[in-house]
Amino acid sequence: MNLAAGVEGSNSTLNIIIFLVFVAITLVIVFRASRNTKTASDYYAAGRAFTGPQNGIAISGDYLSAASFLGIAGAIAINGYDGFLYSIGFLVAWLVALLLVAELLRNTGKFTMGDVLAFRMKQTPVRAAAAVSTLAVSFFYLLAQMAGAGGLVNLLLGIEGEAGQDVVIAVVGVIMILYVLIGGMKGTTWVQIIKAALLIVGAFAMTLWVLGKYGFNLSDLFQAAVDKGGKSGAALLDPGKQYGKTGTTKLDFLSLGIALVLGTAGLPHVLMRFYTVPTARDARRSVVWAIVLIGVFYLFTLVLGYGAGALVGPEKISKAPGTTNSAAPLLALELGGPVLLGFISAVAFATILAVVAGLTITASASFAHDVYANVIKKGQISTGGEVKVARITALVIGALAIAGGILAKSQNVAFLVALAFAVAASANLPTILYSLFWKRFNTQGALWSIYGGLFVTIVLIVFSPAVSGKPVDAKTGKSASMIQGVDFHWFPLDNPGLVSIPAAFLLGWLGTVLSKERNAKKYAEMEVRALTGAGAEKAVQH
Repeated sequence: MNLAAGVEGSNSTLNIIIFLVFVAITLVIVFRASRNTKTASDYYAAGRAFTGPQNGIAISGDYLSAASFLGIAGAIAINGYDGFLYSIGFLVAWLVALLLVAELLRNTGKFTMGDVLAFRMKQTPVRAAAAVSTLAVSFFYLLAQMAGAGGLVNLLLGIEGEAGQDVVIAVVGVIMILYVLIGGMKGTTWVQIIKAALLIVGAFAMTLWVLGKYGFNLSDLFQAAVDKGGKSGAALLDPGKQYGKTGTTKLDFLSLGIALVLGTAGLPHVLMRFYTVPTARDARRSVVWAIVLIGVFYLFTLVLGYGAGALVGPEKISKAPGTTNSAAPLLALELGGPVLLGFISAVAFATILAVVAGLTITASASFAHDVYANVIKKGQISTGGEVKVARITALVIGALAIAGGILAKSQNVAFLVALAFAVAASANLPTILYSLFWKRFNTQGALWSIYGGLFVTIVLIVFSPAVSGKPVDAKTGKSASMIQGVDFHWFPLDNPGLVSIPAAFLLGWLGTVLSKERNAKKYAEMEVRALTGAGAEKAVQH
């Protein structure tokens, strides 16, 4: 489907040119950054050379994916109050990261989550488990982003046909691999900073533009959205339009909310960013900066969502290619014509590029550092050898992401994102919190928590309505489930967080109390380092 067919006035050639200009500029920056990428610390942690504010901007770039921009604006335009709850959930999640994880993780770790978990446990099994969990979260998140690129092709660039989408997914994958191979974490971080700046500036300009049309009066904007919404317009200002219809949908929203709020502090590509700063204080400052920027951005989405509802209308949004995801681009077209739409198109693709680059370097670092260097080679490997393995791993992961994105481009990818957050909240976060705060926690508890949380989450997702069993929509003739025409679901909720997260905490506790292993001395050392930073600088030297 061509965007021009659904959105009159779009100029797909202009969209592509603006996107290519962004790619060219960022590749030059990545090449310049690569000159100083020599050691493992340079490749994995950007030489710990970024300041708190710089890293905070990069974290916001990592976190604000295309789903945050296009998806939430669309959800607010169509569902009003319930759509804005996504913004609230994503923002509140950062308080968990700030208060419980950021500083402590930076003090006790070196490059990856596995460093923290293995600090007082048996190295080999715990590092292997941490790597499996990291790769699982990263791959499913990566797959969702790559598959989303195929949908954005339809929506923003007007490229028709299966082959055209496949080519663009491959191009996105190749550029992402170049960022990671050449620039490492330093190059990837600069891409994140540029992309975050463009996204926030673009959203800010559109927000002022929309408010200006209504005399900078939010009440007038909300009333215009209600009027444009027709019979269901009044429901935009009340809770329950999307999630208040039945008991199941209320539970589903609670489950999704828990996974989003707790999953952020367990996302490996976010956790890895805490190691790119020189001190724990900078790690804490970077999260504060990220909270401010992300919070401001999500306030913009409120105006953009209701602005799209008022100026474009839910009916036009629903009929456009990409349905709810088209709300922000349609609003851009309405406000500034093809030029503003071209800029927003470029920002959306830049968002995908930056996020997949961050995910790829996280996954490759986890395999090279945790599995190859510390499990297979038992730490007997040179810095150059470890970085070489990381780059080879990035190539393999990039190839798998391209293949997976092409295969999944026409599928429902919401369950992939849900799986990534649910796995992070179920397998990673309980193990991190137990490691940092529970003196008795041991290797068996860590393994039960990681593998158990991973297993429970994946089983519940596979047998959920997100994969099979949702009714066929009369308008589209398709089910919202990933697999069409079959029904093997027995778990009633789309997201398993309500069950899998408590189960992972329970498994971690049970595995610990059933084991006789004790490591009180190592815990005391870890507690001092986590709380004071004493010895942290020695730990991060390579």
